[in-house]
Amino acid sequence: MCGILYLVATPIGNLEDITYRAVRILGEVDLIAAEDTRHTKKLLNHLSINKPMISYHEHNKKEKGQILINKLLEGQNVALVTDAGTPGISDPGEDLVKICIEKGIKVTSLPGPVALITGLIISGLSTRRFVFEGFLPHDKKEKNEILERLKTEHRTIIIYEAPHRLKQTLALLLKCIGNRKIVVTRELTKKFEEVDAMLIEEAIAKYNNKDPRGEYVLIIEGKPIQELKNEEIKQWEKISIEEHVNLYIEKELSKKDAMKQVAKDRGISKREVYNYLINI
Repeated sequence: MCGILYLVATPIGNLEDITYRAVRILGEVDLIAAEDTRHTKKLLNHLSINKPMISYHEHNKKEKGQILINKLLEGQNVALVTDAGTPGISDPGEDLVKICIEKGIKVTSLPGPVALITGLIISGLSTRRFVFEGFLPHDKKEKNEILERLKTEHRTIIIYEAPHRLKQTLALLLKCIGNRKIVVTRELTKKFEEVDAMLIEEAIAKYNNKDPRGEYVLIIEGKPIQELKNEEIKQWEKISIEEHVNLYIEKELSKKDAMKQVAKDRGISKREVYNYLINI
């Protein structure tokens, strides 16, 4: 019988955020797979837990992942932890979970702290709908493609960033998506937690005079829906109403439905579309 892979959320700063269940499972499993065993050892010492550990991170996930799969297939229970927060979010835990599912190994999650949600709910920006980009890729082309898509993103945007790349990322955000509201958070749940709401230009000015330290969660307002609609209307206004109607007729819409869609696209009434076509 296979063992179970437990995805155990650990504190992102404040050690009091560990759950009773997490403490129990960490004390019961046969093996703990940790992003950084030295970092996790400090947490385990704090909890008075002594268990075998193995490192599992982005640079050894293929080799160590197979070792973990073998242990699970042998019937051992394994707890997977990241340095802070919930494993599987912006770390290789995602890959291990996929393999476990393919092999028929049970995976269960112990919910707990996650930096993106912690930052979002104290940001003051909309929490109804949001998009999480994690750490922007190092590859310039891939990064530019993501930023290009974010230009028209109307949901709240959440990005993780390391201190040595913060200034560069803020500059890229300003260039690509404009001077939107941003909430820069760091040291979440810790004594000196920082939650700074400002415009992107103000954030750039702040960190030109201050060296970034610690891991950052950036929460950025989405583009207002009305702005998106106005931009779409401007694009449609580059062609005539007649051409616009014919575009939809070519897509096999009836003339009536085409006129209705054109009115919607341009933010005008169906009567205006009808009158225009009659007059020409």
